Amino acid sequence: MPGSSPESNIPDLTFFLETDNTPFLLYNRLGEIVYLNRAAEIVLGHVEKSELYRLALLYAPSDFGSRTTAMELQYRHLNFYAVSVAYRDEEYIGIRLYYRPQTRSTMVLDSSRLTMTNIHIILEAAITLFSLESATRLDLLTDAALPEFKLDQNTFSRLLRKSLHLFRASTHLHISLSMAIGESMVIRRQRYPIVRLVLEADTRDSNEERDIKTLAEEMGIAPLFESGRILFDIPFVQ
Repeated sequence: MPGSSPESNIPDLTFFLETDNTPFLLYNRLGEIVYLNRAAEIVLGHVEKSELYRLALLYAPSDFGSRTTAMELQYRHLNFYAVSVAYRDEEYIGIRLYYRPQTRSTMVLDSSRLTMTNIHIILEAAITLFSLESATRLDLLTDAALPEFKLDQNTFSRLLRKSLHLFRASTHLHISLSMAIGESMVIRRQRYPIVRLVLEADTRDSNEERDIKTLAEEMGIAPLFESGRILFDIPFVQ
């Protein structure tokens, strides 16, 4: 259109930001979040918003514009290799974080042991057995839209039983299963999306951690053991 500026023809970019796997946050001059995309919501589950605002101010360009800085950042199991900071006035500043893919060069996926699996069914079976031996109250949150993928069913069932057994003395156990949006893992130069399983309670045993870790790594699964919490990053193989 004659006389129109290039910016007037740019559509609303919210959809593109929401579907971007790269965490993005926009702060005002008071350090308050005025916008964040879905990927950033996940990050804020592991780090305070004030810490990311501090990073934005620390690595902002000296003048209006943008600046990308390579660095190693880790918030629990989330790893990043760079941040970009941009601002064009004194009112708002944006920060974007770039995920580092998890690399598991020593792991091998034995395709002969993998079969298409409905992980919900295996998880529910393990929970049923666990409920017979424990009075622990269970809170289960799963992504019903998670499709079938290839998994070593027998070994994974053993992994679940052993892991749940560590929480038998807990008063309450929260279990969540979902895709890890924006994250991936690399096994033998092959990149896979991540299915994340989290078991979290007020307390847990730790006697069988070594056995659980061995079982997990046999399947290319990356375990993370924390106080009262076990996290498994499972390769989404199709």
